[in-house]
Amino acid sequence: MRGPSLFACLPGLTTNCLLQSLLKNSNALGIAAEQPLLPPPPPSEEVFPSEAEESTSCVMEPIALQGGMTLLKGRVNSQSILKVSNSDLVPGKYEGGLKLWECTIDLVETLRREIQDGQLSFRGKRVLELGCGHGLPGIFACLKGASSVHFQDFNAEVLRNLTIKNVQANLEQARGGLVRINSVSSDGIAANKGLVVAPDIHYYAGDWSDVHDVLSVVRCGSAGSGDNEDGAFNFRFNESDLYEPMPESGDNEIKSGGLSRTGSKNRLARKLSGSQACERGHTNTTQEGGYDIILMSETVYSLASLPKLYELIKKCIRPPYGVVYVAGKKHYFGVGGGTRQFKHLVEDDGVMAAHLVADFADGSSNVREIWKFFFR
Repeated sequence: MRGPSLFACLPGLTTNCLLQSLLKNSNALGIAAEQPLLPPPPPSEEVFPSEAEESTSCVMEPIALQGGMTLLKGRVNSQSILKVSNSDLVPGKYEGGLKLWECTIDLVETLRREIQDGQLSFRGKRVLELGCGHGLPGIFACLKGASSVHFQDFNAEVLRNLTIKNVQANLEQARGGLVRINSVSSDGIAANKGLVVAPDIHYYAGDWSDVHDVLSVVRCGSAGSGDNEDGAFNFRFNESDLYEPMPESGDNEIKSGGLSRTGSKNRLARKLSGSQACERGHTNTTQEGGYDIILMSETVYSLASLPKLYELIKKCIRPPYGVVYVAGKKHYFGVGGGTRQFKHLVEDDGVMAAHLVADFADGSSNVREIWKFFFR
């Protein structure tokens, strides 16, 4: 039986109201009276590939994923970059972007399964990864045919010292292993059904409260132009890179790495729920603002930051077919956030619906979840 919710104890008070109350009233629900005064956030800005710090040592380590895919993970010295030794978080200064969090791998694996199940396609889509760090989910979107992928992190230093290098290393690795297609028709499809993909890649730093001011897709800029400037890559993908085989019929349950999903019944439920919305949108949208798919991992850890994160999503997502994938822990003890707190906030707003795609529980640590949000 599901335990009573904290919000059920407060009749008539929405989650959003509760979050605002927690921020405004330091004595609410027994929270300590003294709230730390945070420094002002860094200015929001676009960071260009040419600004990558060449002097920073970034060691690339392989990460083997299911399905035979291998991505590269950059490892840097956080103390030399941000002077934050032995700390995953320094509020107002550093938000953990130099560390690869476990939910990031969960998200990449889940995105792969969503494609395999016919619930998701990145082909021709515009993608934003919030709180990107290493940028592995965004890199995965590039490899699966996204037309543009934008990476956002709180710290410009994370982008210059880690993200840009990690993206370039992974895409160079992918480019070296792809089959070249010499004959391509005007619509980008060759005789053997390979597809030419030129992802438009940009990097943005700043706080969620105002970073939308510099995001080119939000301000209807030239995203997706494929002009191959500032480190954009041209790739030629064959069909096997863009499609993943469906599981064999009769495979009613798939279990892997703590993930449990029901086969055909679960797929049907998701189709009926409308969570396949991104597939109903057309891709010829270069003059329209907004992202088709937003990805984020471990961004819902702080209760105080949830309202501005959700407001940013509403400014960035493209209605009515945009979708958001959120990977995180069910509860973040000590800071009050979690996937369930974020879900309550979104559902109370009434604009978007939620669907639990996967959960990971090993019995010895916090439950990790992947949620998909889509317009009602």
